[in-house]
Amino acid sequence: MFSPLVRLILAAVMLSTAHAVSVSAGITGNKDAKAPLMPHILFILADDFGHADAGWHRNGSDPEVVTPNMDALVAQGINLNRHYAFKYCSPSRSALQSGRNPVHVNDVNKPIGIHNKNDLMSGFAGIPRNMTGMAELMRAAGYKTTFSGKWDAGMALAEQTPHGRGYDSSLLYFSHCVDYWTATPSNGCMDPKVNRTVGVVDMFDGTGPLHFNGSAVCGMPSEPFGECDCSSCALCKGTGTKFLRGPFNGSDYIDDLFHARIRKAILDHQPGDKLFMVWASHIVHTPLQVPQAALDKFMHIGNPSRRIYHAMVYYLDTMIGDVVALLQAKGLFQDTLIVFSSDNGGPIYGAHAGWAGANNYPLRGGKFSNWEGGIRVNSFVSGGAIPETRRGTTENSLVTLWDWYATFAHLAGQDPHDHKAEAAGLPPIDSINQWPLLSGENTTAPRTEIPVGNGAGGVAGIVTPQYKLLRGNIAYSVWQGPRFPNETSVNNVLVQHHCSVGNKKACLFDVVADPTEHDDIADQHPELVSTLLAAVEHHAAGVFNPNRGTDDGTACRVALDRYGGTFGPFLE
Repeated sequence: MFSPLVRLILAAVMLSTAHAVSVSAGITGNKDAKAPLMPHILFILADDFGHADAGWHRNGSDPEVVTPNMDALVAQGINLNRHYAFKYCSPSRSALQSGRNPVHVNDVNKPIGIHNKNDLMSGFAGIPRNMTGMAELMRAAGYKTTFSGKWDAGMALAEQTPHGRGYDSSLLYFSHCVDYWTATPSNGCMDPKVNRTVGVVDMFDGTGPLHFNGSAVCGMPSEPFGECDCSSCALCKGTGTKFLRGPFNGSDYIDDLFHARIRKAILDHQPGDKLFMVWASHIVHTPLQVPQAALDKFMHIGNPSRRIYHAMVYYLDTMIGDVVALLQAKGLFQDTLIVFSSDNGGPIYGAHAGWAGANNYPLRGGKFSNWEGGIRVNSFVSGGAIPETRRGTTENSLVTLWDWYATFAHLAGQDPHDHKAEAAGLPPIDSINQWPLLSGENTTAPRTEIPVGNGAGGVAGIVTPQYKLLRGNIAYSVWQGPRFPNETSVNNVLVQHHCSVGNKKACLFDVVADPTEHDDIADQHPELVSTLLAAVEHHAAGVFNPNRGTDDGTACRVALDRYGGTFGPFLE
């Protein structure tokens, strides 16, 4: 017989799929008598934002961390203390837009130019073509929809772009990362006309390219996992000056452009309109680049990576404060729901530990790992739409990045069930409506588990309200200090922890009592380990892992020949 604790967890795990279906069914068609709330919605998605780099996690204890506007929003809203995403970029963004756990939509960071000519449904990077985007639901409800920032959820087909996914207005780049001044990704394109690799811009405005007439300024060979590197630039030589130039060939700092597009959506608001805005900043992803005026405020920080990273966070915070002030000036704030999240934990990698600038202290690990520092992300909800009784609180229940799909559908009175995907034989949504919990209408947490993908077409573990199980080898198995990176940081942060070795099948942590994952309690709870491993195997059997193909150069040829040197959709 199982112990009472194991029976309880087993019941929660085995009922999780049925629970998700029932929650979705409960909002299908908005069949209750109450009219949908229909607030304005502003979703802010930061990139690579470390746990310790958020002021509300520091309680004002570190003068290097300057985020007064976000701190104020947290104080007026709900701190989502256990908000989970994937361990890196594209899967998280695909999950948000599609309402699915990454293992059911996209769990890989593939180059934007790949495609599989034998699979015109799912054979490319990002979201399969026949999955419904959340903006499609919001637009059907009458919302004016805007996307501004990093997309990274598919580019091969026009249907995969923000415009194809339901956004009326969009300004974006498709790649994992680009130069902040020139909008050029780290990889260029071979141009047969000049017989050399040339820089290609990655900026799209709605259905066509936004041209800067720029080119790559400094080569940025790829880090492992395809991350942007700056090893050939002055920053990596310690001067911190190469990236801090003014506008290049008439362009501007890329996050200023994204900020301006969100401002435009608010300024263009007409009485009776409802706004749905997704603002996905490039900040704080590498390359570490920021306007000089922001950097000047942090010159007291000795470590160049940490200095620029904190200046970038401050710059984002200032822009957020400006948008909040504009919502207030337009009389929209009291009817607005603001949701903030990072796409993953802060990156601690690099040839020299910490050159990416982030810090997840006191959590273990960082981006590209399934430790809490990699997947438990900075998040809060705020704005006038938050009931007064919930303001200034912390929510410790499980919430995921893909839960906002069903939550927003509920607020808009829309059926979240993806009929288009069902007809195409694609996985259903995993999203759970969190609004009853967040609004205080219901104190029972709707989510009871989170399967954790491994980034290779499998499931690496599972998170429950109290426990977390991991199996396999987990990278970046280190803890950072209050100040990281620093001059004494260890160079090898790629330390792996072996959770499955010999007779040992997995690691188990009580992440309520031990959120920093110091104490592996697997040996003390063998029944629980077996139960959770069974749940992991159950979820592993349903992973969506299509052959997404390879990059045969088509994306580059179309960029050069059709779009004048800018990336964009390349398949008909």
